[in-house]
Amino acid sequence: MHIHLPDLSGTVLVYLLVFARVGAMVMLLPNIGEAGIPSRVRLLLAVAIAFCLAPGVASAYHEIAPATSVALVILIAQEVTVGVLIGAMARIIMSALNVAGTLIATQTGLAYAQTLDPTQNTQGASMGNFLSLLGTLMVFLTNLHHLAIGAIAGSYRMLPPGGHLPTGDMAQLTVNLVSGAFALGFQLAAPFLVFGFAVYAGLGILARLMPQLQIFFVAVPINIACGFLIFLAMLGAMMTIFLNFYAAQLAVFL
Repeated sequence: MHIHLPDLSGTVLVYLLVFARVGAMVMLLPNIGEAGIPSRVRLLLAVAIAFCLAPGVASAYHEIAPATSVALVILIAQEVTVGVLIGAMARIIMSALNVAGTLIATQTGLAYAQTLDPTQNTQGASMGNFLSLLGTLMVFLTNLHHLAIGAIAGSYRMLPPGGHLPTGDMAQLTVNLVSGAFALGFQLAAPFLVFGFAVYAGLGILARLMPQLQIFFVAVPINIACGFLIFLAMLGAMMTIFLNFYAAQLAVFL
């Protein structure tokens, strides 16, 4: 198949470049770009978003086709890079729930129970898997998944097509987001860390006072039961903090 660059201009070029940016985002978007989602569904979703978005951002593209194949490849690579940035941002934000779930499971004694995480297609702590699925549900229920589409539209103002990508700023944004997601996961698990320190300190003192007591058999049920009670009490606040962080980070492009 041969592509004639002079014919690749105007509306055709606009839709091609918009699809490159949107397709890269959909490929990495959490819970939509997973391997468990059929590739045809992801492709149709990317095409639908691109067709709806292209008329509004057509003015951001040049009406003249690239003069060479190298220029076309560079332009497509820039669009894909921007889409990967936005999709990776959403995926990094969701990883905060895995961090929090792993810390909570470690403190409550549930880290030994490894289950399949359908959002990541890997094995993980059951508490982390539950928080990931709950976070996904809350994102869709609160319509925050629309922020990803809004971020794509807003990226044409921050990262216009055909210009030089600010790689330094993009790298700094990624580093800040990774550190922020880890800090958020630690913040969500902070009550359980304090609880774990207090329980283990008390059980350590008890073990020294009563060496005959099988402290392990006493500690595990108490640790798990108290951990679930704290989890039920803190779940609403945890999800609220997470959703606010999700909205604040993706709103950078709006």
